[in-house]
Amino acid sequence: MHDIQVDQYVIDYILQNGRDYRVSTSCGGPVIVPVEMKSPKESDLKVKVGSNTLYISRVQARYIRRITMDMLDYSRYDSCPVF
Repeated sequence: MHDIQVDQYVIDYILQNGRDYRVSTSCGGPVIVPVEMKSPKESDLKVKVGSNTLYISRVQARYIRRITMDMLDYSRYDSCPVF
């Protein structure tokens, strides 16, 4: 469950933006959003990316093996609530 790979594109994106992100659940599947949009939880897995953190929802951590760039395209989920 904890062997989740993070694609280099996602790492570069986080480093470039210099903020924390969270892999959360949306009606369209896993999505990476800024923590200002969806706060991390105590139960999240934490992946250090430079001086930032990528939080991974415990729910999503059960099902994913890779964090990919398509999860960053959360604009397609604008009409869906993020849980």
